[in-house]
Amino acid sequence: MMKTDVVRITNPKADNVIIGQSHFIKTVEDMHEALVASVPAVKFGLAFCEASATRLIRTTGTSPRLIALARDNALRVGCGHAFILFLENAYPINVLNAIKMIPEVVTLYCATANAVSVIVARLEDGAAILGVVDGGSPLGVEQPADVAQRKAILRKLGYKL
Repeated sequence: MMKTDVVRITNPKADNVIIGQSHFIKTVEDMHEALVASVPAVKFGLAFCEASATRLIRTTGTSPRLIALARDNALRVGCGHAFILFLENAYPINVLNAIKMIPEVVTLYCATANAVSVIVARLEDGAAILGVVDGGSPLGVEQPADVAQRKAILRKLGYKL
């Protein structure tokens, strides 16, 4: 019998969060190395839910606050092989390619600073992430002024010339 559950990710400072799935505890060390190589000043906290053997939540990071935040959210989500990564001093765009290149990473569900809820399926012997709700639903379609604003924001942030 399956039960579905919605777990709201606790993120009091609206830090960027990346939620994904991987398949091996080596992920913890590989992701740590990839993050600091991508953005040397990055502050982060990672929690990875081991799915076999001792089934521990493995953690690493450079910020005790973000490590605790990732750990506490991972405990509530409770899905095998899921990982939750909180970032400070970096945006997901700065690290996503490095994370995607980690051989153990299987799926990325979201990368956002929006409010996030994780939809979880729970069975007797485990749980799985079915998907995420990232932010709110669209309120309309962009108009010419919105296009100009979007382009201006990208240039102000240095992503476009």
